Amino acid sequence: MDASKQTKKGAGGRKGGGPRKKSVTRSVRAGLQFPVGRIGRFLKKGRYAQRVGTGAPVYLAAVLEYLAAEVLELAGNAARDNKKKSISPRHLLLAVRNDEELGKLLAGVTIARGGVLPNINPVLLPKRTESAAASTPKSPSKAKKSPKKA
Repeated sequence: MDASKQTKKGAGGRKGGGPRKKSVTRSVRAGLQFPVGRIGRFLKKGRYAQRVGTGAPVYLAAVLEYLAAEVLELAGNAARDNKKKSISPRHLLLAVRNDEELGKLLAGVTIARGGVLPNINPVLLPKRTESAAASTPKSPSKAKKSPKKA
């Protein structure tokens, strides 16, 4: 056997150990930022099912990436409303609790250092009575003048 014809060790089936093709990750193929391979590994390792299809980690990565983007978008808006440049746990809480669907999804979740939504029950607010509002004159200068025009 000729030495030049033998495949080199670790050549992966390429004759003569030619140039290696650049590997393309499944995340790049799917156009995602979240790691498809790692999520697939966790799905298998977690034993959620005996077998895991090839599309399952891609779909799950896409869903998780969408949720993360949605929460970060709303939290960034809350930070900007409070004139801050960085997102704090308070901004995350405000974002989640003010959004109906995210609030429903994370209803049982406590966000550490998030605080609570500003809320005063209307029953606790002082009552404005009609008689008190009518008895006080608006302003003395305007009370005397009448808007008569000929």
